[in-house]
Amino acid sequence: MVALMEAVRDGRVRDAEIALVVSDKPSAAGRLRARDRGIKTALVERKGRTREEHEREIIKVLREQGVELVCLAGYMRLLSPKFVQAFPGRILNIHPSLLPAFPGLDAIGQALAAGAEETGVTVHFIDEGVDTGPVVAQERVAVEPDDTVETLRERLQAVEHELLPEAVRLYLAGALGSRS
Repeated sequence: MVALMEAVRDGRVRDAEIALVVSDKPSAAGRLRARDRGIKTALVERKGRTREEHEREIIKVLREQGVELVCLAGYMRLLSPKFVQAFPGRILNIHPSLLPAFPGLDAIGQALAAGAEETGVTVHFIDEGVDTGPVVAQERVAVEPDDTVETLRERLQAVEHELLPEAVRLYLAGALGSRS
């Protein structure tokens, strides 16, 4: 998320504005960093709410800010069909594998456990499945023999920091076609 904020700020992603950063945790690092950069933030806590109530509030605040594209950066919860339908073809996610390989949680651990020689990063549109939406961009990353989850995560995150802003740039340029 910080990499995306910086890409917008320095002009690598043109004609874009980060309208809002939403978090469910008051002390979330991304939310605090956005606030420190003068970007509007919203806290939508999950505690004491059903999933439906929580998502309904997120949809409300996103719509109030006129959000056109939702980028999930560090959001670790499955979105309901209702949420996906509220922003059809306008929700991008970043995942630390070459989808369809290693979907869901702990993709890095899955790749290491499988003995994969390579993995990578995928940016994809969200659909109602788990990491099954249309792929926007992918980049391969070699798995080194001595890799741990931490060392591989570090290399994957460096790629994520470039790939997500590039995917947003392509979306804004109309290069991804209509997804709704």
